[in-house]
Amino acid sequence: MNFDLSREWLETNGIGGFASSTIVGANTRRYHALLCAATQPPLGRMVLVNKADEIVAINGKSFALGCNQFGDVIAPKGYEFLRDFSVNPLPKWTYVLPAEITGLPNEIVLEKTLWMPHGYNQTIIRYCARGGVLQLRTRPFISGRDYHHIQQCSDSFDARLRIGVNEAGGQEISICPYSNCPPIQFAHDGAFEADGHWYLNFQYEAERERGLEYSEDLYSPGEFVWELQDGDSALLSLSSEPLHLSGQEKPAERLFLDGEIARRTSLASAFYDADAEYSQPAMRLVRAADQFLVRRASDMRYTILAGYPWFVDWGRDTMIALPGLCLTTGRIYAAASILLNFASHVSEGMIPNHFPDAGESGELDYNTFDATLWFFHATGEYFRKTNDWKTTREIYGSLRECLHWHLKGTRFGIKADARDGLLRGGEGNTQLTWMDAKVGDVSFTPRIGKPVEIQALWFHALKILADFATRAGDEETRVLCDEWSAKVQANFANAFWNEDEKCLYDFIADDGLKNASIRPNQIFAVSLFANSPHALLSPDQEYSVVETVQRELLTPFGLRSLSPRDSQYRGHYGGDHWSRDSAYHQGTVWTWPLGGFCSAYLKVHGGDVASKTQVRTWLQPLLQHLDEACVGSISEIFDGDAPHTPRGCVAQAWSVSEVLRVLVDEVGI
Repeated sequence: MNFDLSREWLETNGIGGFASSTIVGANTRRYHALLCAATQPPLGRMVLVNKADEIVAINGKSFALGCNQFGDVIAPKGYEFLRDFSVNPLPKWTYVLPAEITGLPNEIVLEKTLWMPHGYNQTIIRYCARGGVLQLRTRPFISGRDYHHIQQCSDSFDARLRIGVNEAGGQEISICPYSNCPPIQFAHDGAFEADGHWYLNFQYEAERERGLEYSEDLYSPGEFVWELQDGDSALLSLSSEPLHLSGQEKPAERLFLDGEIARRTSLASAFYDADAEYSQPAMRLVRAADQFLVRRASDMRYTILAGYPWFVDWGRDTMIALPGLCLTTGRIYAAASILLNFASHVSEGMIPNHFPDAGESGELDYNTFDATLWFFHATGEYFRKTNDWKTTREIYGSLRECLHWHLKGTRFGIKADARDGLLRGGEGNTQLTWMDAKVGDVSFTPRIGKPVEIQALWFHALKILADFATRAGDEETRVLCDEWSAKVQANFANAFWNEDEKCLYDFIADDGLKNASIRPNQIFAVSLFANSPHALLSPDQEYSVVETVQRELLTPFGLRSLSPRDSQYRGHYGGDHWSRDSAYHQGTVWTWPLGGFCSAYLKVHGGDVASKTQVRTWLQPLLQHLDEACVGSISEIFDGDAPHTPRGCVAQAWSVSEVLRVLVDEVGI
């Protein structure tokens, strides 16, 4: 296999922890880790073990299988022996040592399988030897730091090893490098040779490209050693908690392996259809969706992590992603758990947009215009798919509270305008919509006033709540929703229709100035009503909006955040923090709005066979993307200009969610 730093892998544990790196083994991000533990699930993530490099010895010859970047030097070059890599159902590497270099009559194969048991801050590696006798040596590299930071060689690092024997008779080794770090525990079925050393200046190319600190020093406590015969296997566990690998009727490794394979297989089995063209991609997307659903240790409720490797759970992302991640996949309990959790955190008519990670303020953030409105949508979709009024009734009170606060006014000047029924919000340099990039005091797309998608979501929320109020026998709320939705419906098209461009204005400022930037936000004025008898536009206007968005914004990987015809358009996302964030919503392609576009396209074309075929065609590049970037998942963003290089988070919840939702629910596999 060629040296390629663009393809990565990701393994998760269902409580916020993960393992990740490039396929060739070289860490290119500070977030790459063999064990990144969620010490306060799903948050408090710490990189405990950064990586591990293997060396195979055969007939007195040594072959290094690892890979690292030190400046311009790549050493070793183990990717030269890498024959195959796959992620189904677990990450698996196949290394082949040809007979001509080993001196043996046949090739030697070493298979490496890695997984994280669900619910544990633990990574297990299983090696299998094929073809002959070999010695395997594995050297781990550790840091014990917050996953956003980088470690340098320091006298404060505690390198003392604690070596003991567990109840099953196996050796356990632990090291606790810093006082705020949980003990890093190793369990194995081989031998351990203590040989503590610092290894300096690991270079992280992705961090360098992002204009961040990119050189790190890592400590290695020694090597794990196995003497393997043909067919033998070796086990290594890395953990922040004990794991016994043997001494049971069935070894724990086997239990964890079989259990995890069965769990993942069962998640996707409902989507298997040998005769369906898109069955396999759908199954892969279902397994990808599982990586974002995690539980909180405090109450065991589900939540959704917005993206790997650095995002936590965000209100907006959660509500947009929930229909695809939970409802499409049949994980109804998880959907209910998430909705009830956010309902319990409603404050002044708003759901939180951000749960703080370790080191951040313990207060919840409510700095969002649209997350609460997407909460209405997610609840509406939950009831539409499940008809579960018991759960919906529990959420109803929070939705009604949100309505009243939006009518009388809540944070950031968010309040319905009594004159036209439209919802306005924003103060100073706030950035309250999903186009929320901000550096220091500079908001790049503040959109203060009345954004177009907010009005569509507001009208949609009023209609959803009116239906719920009818079911609840709450006549006062139903009448209130009907009055305000009628006002919105009467004024929306007149206020937002851009006759020159035959589409919708992006937002209306408080001084009445209408922003004519062509952005994807307008598509939701059509897509939100794809499964509804309601509408804000005439059929001709809906068709024209879809046509304009298709012409100006559609790319193979999603919708551009701004038309290339706009003078503010930025076709490349990269560079330092300022450069990246200033381009984030100024042309960068986002995958998640593609879901809304596809729903809108199907709506205006009547959902006929031809339109469904076209949507499948549009999804094809993203299905192929499952074998690129982070193998098995979909990236957050792409460059606006061709070839639309993937950027941002390597695995994004709402990207996976919307592609899966459209593929399964809208066009069928």
